[in-house]
Amino acid sequence: MTRRKASIASPAAPKALLGDIRALIEAARKRAASAVNSELSMLYWRIGQRIHTQVLEGRRADYGEEVVLTLAAQLVKEYGSSFSVKNLRRMVQFAAAYPDERIVVSLIRQLSWTHFIALIPLKDPLQRDYYAQMAGAQRWSVRTLRERIDSMLYERTALSQKPEETIAQELATLRDAQRMTPALVMRDPYILDFLGLRDSWQESDLEAAIIREMEAFLLELGAGFCFVARQKRIQIDDEDFHLDLLFYNRKLRRLVAVELKIGEFKAAYKGQMELYLRWLDKHEREPEEASPLGIILCTGKKREQIELLELDKSGIHVAEYLTSLPPRAVLGEKLQQATERARLQIEQRQQDTE
Repeated sequence: MTRRKASIASPAAPKALLGDIRALIEAARKRAASAVNSELSMLYWRIGQRIHTQVLEGRRADYGEEVVLTLAAQLVKEYGSSFSVKNLRRMVQFAAAYPDERIVVSLIRQLSWTHFIALIPLKDPLQRDYYAQMAGAQRWSVRTLRERIDSMLYERTALSQKPEETIAQELATLRDAQRMTPALVMRDPYILDFLGLRDSWQESDLEAAIIREMEAFLLELGAGFCFVARQKRIQIDDEDFHLDLLFYNRKLRRLVAVELKIGEFKAAYKGQMELYLRWLDKHEREPEEASPLGIILCTGKKREQIELLELDKSGIHVAEYLTSLPPRAVLGEKLQQATERARLQIEQRQQDTE
């Protein structure tokens, strides 16, 4: 009878072991930092809520200011500069902006106090909720959140053009079910200042610049986009067509076709995109995926044509693109005009159905 030699596990190489231990330490530090951030944010909300409800609400402004000054002087002496007058005011604003503690509890799992400092100045509750939900879902850094706010991302979404009840419902779906809708993803206009296009250019130049700057283009497209193909060949009745760009959106679970156009939107673009979408639906869509969507990017839009063509029913989104970022005031005015047009259209539809 032969006796097997007992196998002895060889110890891990020193470098590999050191790497494993470093990973454990870093992961623990991140969890600890996250827990501390959550506790601090919750503490600041509770302080703000206490001051707001017991001192400021229903009292004279000068009385409330005097109380805050007195509180800050004592708290700074005992606990440091985190409880200065400026920060106490922020805590009060925080509690006023988020009166529901349950919402705060859900947000502090993913957002830091510095995130909330960026969100507090936003006056529109739906706008603020959008940025909070997207920052959490997409794990935006504070810097990214500020950049998105500065670029008026919310105002550029298709969601912002909808009735307030619909916006609130879609944001609740994002918060509770972590499910995105096309309105959360689609934008107008798209800002493509990173492409470096100057003076005049052809569609092929635009396409080449997008391929060259694909990472930045994906960020501008929005959450969940993955590049699939350039000049996707589509063969129908022995005739070849070529789709400019094809993407897949992981959040929406559907293919997204993108056509690039120079000049204003033309009604003929609808038929072309519908053809592409139906071909993709028949030949490329997987069983678990939703029907493909189309984005037509133009340098201008004829809004009445777009409205009459009812492109949204075909899953087609028409948007302008800007190759240079306009001053914030100019962009804000442009988006405000678009919002007003959308409001009037909604009111007209409601009148037509009555």
